[in-house]
Amino acid sequence: MTAQEFMNQNWVVITLAAFAAGALLELSAIHVFKRSGRVPLKDSALSIFLGLASDPVNAIFAIITTAALFAAAPFAIADIPVTWWSFLLCFVLDDLRFYLHHRICHRVRWGWAMHVVHHSSTNFNMPIALRQSWMKHFTGTMMLKIPLILLGFDPALVVFCGVLNATYQFFLHTETIDRLPRWFEYLFNTPSHHRVHHGRNPEYLDANFAGTLIIWDRMFGTFVEEDRAVPVDYGLVKNLETSNVFKILTHEYVGIAKDASQRGLSLWQRFCYIFAPPGWSHDGSRLMSMDIKRQAGLVPPADASTHVTSA
Repeated sequence: MTAQEFMNQNWVVITLAAFAAGALLELSAIHVFKRSGRVPLKDSALSIFLGLASDPVNAIFAIITTAALFAAAPFAIADIPVTWWSFLLCFVLDDLRFYLHHRICHRVRWGWAMHVVHHSSTNFNMPIALRQSWMKHFTGTMMLKIPLILLGFDPALVVFCGVLNATYQFFLHTETIDRLPRWFEYLFNTPSHHRVHHGRNPEYLDANFAGTLIIWDRMFGTFVEEDRAVPVDYGLVKNLETSNVFKILTHEYVGIAKDASQRGLSLWQRFCYIFAPPGWSHDGSRLMSMDIKRQAGLVPPADASTHVTSA
């Protein structure tokens, strides 16, 4: 059996074992070595259920993304062989792809309806990493992988890089690790950076979208460093306060349907209720993230860079 065949056949088992080992180490760090963090049983069990159930559901509908990738392969402008250097290049480019996907899912309500599941807990621990939506292949952002295929990367390699990236991110979800060496914090996403991403504090909204490399956030102006003077308040701007699995998975889609189907709206307003940033409303009665920052005095009043008109 070749190394590639081994990984193809055993990657799921290896990943699940790594997840279990990470969660046990986190529990040991908290209860034995008195590190920061908490892993509430009910909330963690809910996260684990959502994660384990999302795997077969997303696997079934992965045919949507997979079919698109293989359909694009004949149109590639090159044929890049699978080597160590092409793997590294593909991983870096796919990490940029993840940054774009992640940022879109926070700034476009249709994407947020899927991604909000992951942010729906007020805790931050490794089980939270498993709290995933079952709708990622219906959101459209998986199609951002197609440019990599058109460049000439093997579809299987592109998929593998995405899985590897997601596996790395699992270990970012912990409070037991404070800061890593400065050079590592500068280049890579870390628990400290990702804690910021999960914060609902005005200071931390829409920040640190990185997968593995935090350099994308530094390059595109979305990096925010964790401030010990501002403890991270985890969760949503308006928390759900429910353990109902169906509501957690669907509440934002239900909200979109209700908002976009209101009487008396223009076609543009209906479009905005689906694709404008979360918090947009045709009458200005709700707050987008930039509005929250502005109210907190973090953004000058004249800065309307994320405002969407209600024409």
